[in-house]
Amino acid sequence: MNGSTSRRSALVVGAGIGGLTAALALSRVGWQVTVLERAPELGEVGAGLSIWPRAWKILADLGVADRLVDGTRPAIQAGLRRPDGRWLAKVGADAVERTPVMVHRARLHEALVGELETRDEVEVRTGVTVTCLADLDDVDARGPADVVVAADGIRSTIRNELHQREDVRYAGYTAYRGVTAEPVPGNASTTGGETWGTGVRVGYAPLVDGRTYWFVTANRPEGETGGNHHADVTALVGDWHDPIPQLLAATPPSAVLRGDICDLRLPLKRFDHGRVVLLGDAAHATTPNLGQGACAAIEDAAVLAAQLAGHARVESALVAYDRTRRPATSRLVRASRLVGVLGQVENGPVVAVRDAGLAGLGAIAGLLSR
Repeated sequence: MNGSTSRRSALVVGAGIGGLTAALALSRVGWQVTVLERAPELGEVGAGLSIWPRAWKILADLGVADRLVDGTRPAIQAGLRRPDGRWLAKVGADAVERTPVMVHRARLHEALVGELETRDEVEVRTGVTVTCLADLDDVDARGPADVVVAADGIRSTIRNELHQREDVRYAGYTAYRGVTAEPVPGNASTTGGETWGTGVRVGYAPLVDGRTYWFVTANRPEGETGGNHHADVTALVGDWHDPIPQLLAATPPSAVLRGDICDLRLPLKRFDHGRVVLLGDAAHATTPNLGQGACAAIEDAAVLAAQLAGHARVESALVAYDRTRRPATSRLVRASRLVGVLGQVENGPVVAVRDAGLAGLGAIAGLLSR
């Protein structure tokens, strides 16, 4: 541990996955951390998320991974298909170590909370609304924190105060998400990936608890609400290849979530502002097309803790964090946005050209992997 950081304090605004990971990582390098959450109690909503190898290693180092799985991972055949089931590109089960671990978002959140409860250096306060940085002046009787970590999500009030603009951008499509109530018989537990149609996509993957997470994206006007989400999604893809109909049938209608897909306009000029730093969706909210949003927040937390442990001056550490994470996450946001554009194409001839190109890339990748 760096002795110069042993009595330093951090305020983390937001108790989502990024904020809790940051609190845990900072406590591991000797910081006293206070987490502020506006909700009256800790919890997380949503469906499944993917944890890729780099983020999984961070969670393992923090003691969180062992709370999620028993050390085994299912061998999954994944890839990209057409609605009739024909594979365009395939990833074999032998690539399991290069594929993500799929967990329920709430389950990961619970694991982070469980690990934080073992750390005396961390205090979590719920029911605290932060509308601006001035709200933080009197949070700690010991005086102002050495660093403020803004992990308050895509509609971050702190980011908007610092940048004096609204950065959220609607991607042009909405997403339906669900998790089956129980494991689905057949090959749903050993296959996954995505299926691309015309202006509609389906993705699904087995979770480590045996259930299956799925999503459907569709081009829709921004802000549509109401309706029967389960019926809507069944009308969209209920006749696509197996096991998609079985997954929808195994999901309680009340458990289907719907939300518009948004990201942040790029680029933000800085993630660091004096002793304030942006993390996770507050810094670089991305569309979910690459399944990397939560991973990016986890990696942010690890880099932030490492830089603060390695620099005597907070400002220097935050500059180094910005120089490391802003370019990497900007590339991620742009790449994910491009995948969304390709996946949501509605023009039939363009879809045919797209699918032919994807099939060719898949064949080349298969030959190179032998």
